[in-house]
Amino acid sequence: MQKTSLTALARHELDHALTSSSGRSAKTVFGGREHALRQTLIALRNDETMGDHESPGDATVYVISGRIELTTSDASWTGWKGDLIIVPDQTHNVRALEDSVFLLTVAKR
Repeated sequence: MQKTSLTALARHELDHALTSSSGRSAKTVFGGREHALRQTLIALRNDETMGDHESPGDATVYVISGRIELTTSDASWTGWKGDLIIVPDQTHNVRALEDSVFLLTVAKR
């Protein structure tokens, strides 16, 4: 069994994102290529985006801190600390509306 403090990791990744030239930082906390489930903690500096992309499976975003916007070609959702957003099965983008950290959970197809 392994235990991880998402609060401490969120602080660390956000600190890294704030000083990174890309304005983002990420750490996989569970899973990877050999697992069907993957959880990744992602930190984005204010106004940074992940760019348009597809999801490799069913996915959710849980906002740990800050505020984000998830958009598709025809809709958008704003997530605040504590919100869970179900990621639609279509091309989407995530943008930080302020310095933010979220947990992306993907169950690969």
